[in-house]
Amino acid sequence: MLKIQENFSLKDYNSFNINAKCKFFAKCVNINQIKELLNNEEFKNERKLILGGGNNILFTKDFNGIVIKPEIKGISIIKETSNNIFIKANAGEDWDEFVDYCVKNNWGGIENLSLIPGKVGTSPIQNIGAYGVEVKDVIEKIETININNCEITTYNNEQCKFAYRNSIFKYELKGKVIITSVIFKLSKNPSYKVHYGNLNLELEKYSELSLSTIRKAIIDIRNNKLPDPEKIGNAGSFFKNPYISSKKATELKKYHSNIPIYPLPNGEVKIPAGWLIENTGWKGYKDNNIGVHKNQALVLVNYGRAKGNDIYELACKIQESVNKKFNILLTMEVNII
Repeated sequence: MLKIQENFSLKDYNSFNINAKCKFFAKCVNINQIKELLNNEEFKNERKLILGGGNNILFTKDFNGIVIKPEIKGISIIKETSNNIFIKANAGEDWDEFVDYCVKNNWGGIENLSLIPGKVGTSPIQNIGAYGVEVKDVIEKIETININNCEITTYNNEQCKFAYRNSIFKYELKGKVIITSVIFKLSKNPSYKVHYGNLNLELEKYSELSLSTIRKAIIDIRNNKLPDPEKIGNAGSFFKNPYISSKKATELKKYHSNIPIYPLPNGEVKIPAGWLIENTGWKGYKDNNIGVHKNQALVLVNYGRAKGNDIYELACKIQESVNKKFNILLTMEVNII
């Protein structure tokens, strides 16, 4: 039975632990409940917010509308070939538990995305990525339901318009569809991507290279670098790594000789946002309840009872100082409400 709650606190449903409230709140455990809710005349004209794991969102105010949380569970094998397996995971599945399930079955492709918080249904929205892998690399299809007419639509990989931390669901279809499941194409004969960052170094601790050891190494790296949202409120990386022209990068090198530069296939270069923030003096910053994490400058944190606006204002100050020093405007990765 679909239960709709009023004046509902979202504190336990966002990783920043911001005590924002919404007018209505509903968990939907299957597609029929989503349809029931969307067809309910009482809520037709209410603003709607689709909430996954709450790990990439910052509430700066209460939400005057209905928050819909898809909690559809289930994992099933769609088909197999000699080299690949096609797996359907429903939107409410925990992302890291799904990664663990695939690794234990020796299905390769998402092991580098270990310990990224969130749900399967939100993973394609910002095209989550880590250690040289993006989720777009393994997505076959995405199944959705239209918020206005309850029509079921399937999008193939190309139709999703994936880009760096971006997809059709983040802009064009934002607030128009609810992702209900994702179909992944994984490898039964996996090849390993281990040459990104310090992953190779971490893997030297293990006697063999496998999906399992890659997952363990990445979990150890992330645990050492990133704060646990259960203990310190945060949303992981707050800013995107900026892409700039190679010409601009060459100019920056003249004044900042140690600036890290990573060439991209399109001729642009990537600059680590964490390095830019750290080199404007923000790493380890703390002011009452807000701050920048001491081990990773990309992570803004709520040390106590911070308000969303406090964190947002800190992010704006960081943007301003990075832009002033490096002439690079950082883009916020976190969804600001």
